[in-house]
Amino acid sequence: MDAGGPALRQDAERNRDRVLAAAREAYAAEGIGASMASIARRAGVGIATVFRRFPTREALVEAVFADRMTAYAQAVELALADPDPWAGFAGYVETVCGMQAADRGFGEVLTLTFPTARALEERRDAAYHGLVALLDRAKAAGRLRTDVVPEDMVVLLMANAGVVAATGDAAPDAWRRHVAHQLRGFAVDGGEVPAPPAPTPSSMYRAMLRAAPTTSGRARRTGPAPSR
Repeated sequence: MDAGGPALRQDAERNRDRVLAAAREAYAAEGIGASMASIARRAGVGIATVFRRFPTREALVEAVFADRMTAYAQAVELALADPDPWAGFAGYVETVCGMQAADRGFGEVLTLTFPTARALEERRDAAYHGLVALLDRAKAAGRLRTDVVPEDMVVLLMANAGVVAATGDAAPDAWRRHVAHQLRGFAVDGGEVPAPPAPTPSSMYRAMLRAAPTTSGRARRTGPAPSR
């Protein structure tokens, strides 16, 4: 056997780990639109090394988010185990939206599909079937509106991803209040869903500046700034 064989394999494994770590950082900060070239730079390897380990973007996304998709599927199982159908449903929504808030890249993965990433899609399918059961339980208990369908959850996640991306570190908990208002809309007769405090005017102003298109690198203010 070639004496360099094990050493070469160890080096290849280290490179793979570096690429995965760099991809996690890039996706969390920039979303899954981060390029393979930028990930290679973060990892300190050549682009050819990235493609040798992960021939497609989907393969890299699958490897990076496999554990999070498993946690996503498990969140439904935990919700179904809750003896209170509404508490299980509401807790599931809050948990998944929190996962989005913690990782921008994963927030995007939840609202996209990757047909060639079979393991990722299998976990998504398992979570979907669990969600259907979760909705049925809450409806049967008379707590969830009967017109709520699984696609409404996709819309909720898309909306939450937008809130998280827009507010960022300027108002990092704004998504919590958004989710509380969404749950109120899903509940029969509005339900009793406590909402966290609203973001301060100054934090939302910073978020608006952060999200606004820029001219010469600076956002233009067309009205008075809120009191701070």
